[in-house]
Amino acid sequence: MGVHRVTSEAARAYVRREKALGTGISMLGKASAMIRDMDTKTLEKCGDLASDLLAHAPGYAGKLMLVVARLFWFAAGVEEKEGRAATLEDIESELESLEKALG
Repeated sequence: MGVHRVTSEAARAYVRREKALGTGISMLGKASAMIRDMDTKTLEKCGDLASDLLAHAPGYAGKLMLVVARLFWFAAGVEEKEGRAATLEDIESELESLEKALG
């Protein structure tokens, strides 16, 4: 009881997307609490991450990703960027890099 097996390819893709999205949102939340102490490059990375998550975030979470990206970019002092078509591999790599930067 209570055990879920991920058996289909579609289910594995869903689990991977949800994990990346959840980790990304948690990471952006952590960064927002540390925003005063962050350097420009890290602030810009946070904005880039939020922008990349936009394509993978459903519903209201997706609508807020662009807002979050714009706020981090503004704090970094950089112009708003065009959205990229980041893959989950790109996002997972960004998450690892950002985790090291945030400590």
